[in-house]
Amino acid sequence: MAKIHPEEPTSSPCTFYRRETYTLWMKSLVLHSNGCTVYDSNGDIVYRVDNYDQKGRREVNLMDLSGRVLCTIHKRLLGFGHWDVYRCSGSNSKSQDKPWFQVKRCYKIMKGQLTCQIIMECQKYCVETIDGKKTFRIVDIDGDIVAHAEQKYSSSGIVLGNDVLKLEVEGGIDHSLIMAFVTVFGLISGRM
Repeated sequence: MAKIHPEEPTSSPCTFYRRETYTLWMKSLVLHSNGCTVYDSNGDIVYRVDNYDQKGRREVNLMDLSGRVLCTIHKRLLGFGHWDVYRCSGSNSKSQDKPWFQVKRCYKIMKGQLTCQIIMECQKYCVETIDGKKTFRIVDIDGDIVAHAEQKYSSSGIVLGNDVLKLEVEGGIDHSLIMAFVTVFGLISGRM
């Protein structure tokens, strides 16, 4: 007999520390809303972002498949190009008054590349575009690449669309943190 309610996973599917390849579909699963859906290498939905209002709204939530809010991304009103990201507790609310990390939008004068500086306590990261808005990478303070996104192709070499990306995340880092970085970068670059 088929199960009506699937079994609850014993561990959180949103915190991985091994190397993983994700598929980012820069569309929401909800009709007529903006957002992003993230699939793991097995084709299962792992993360999602749904904006029910308009593109680039002031507050956006990164959720897991079941709709549990993992973090809330808040755009500062008077800080142009500044975002605060708050980690959420089980009650889907900000678990702290102090942001989990902060993001500042920057532009490299050469070639007009869009970059973001991410400050998280004593750690710093940078998200930078490589080829327009399609390809980007996340680099830590030591210059090591922790994640890299590029256009996704089918196994036969066909481009899957401008809104479908392949994201490779290195091991040893919380993948929900990387997805929060990607979500903020999507808001900054106007993709969500």
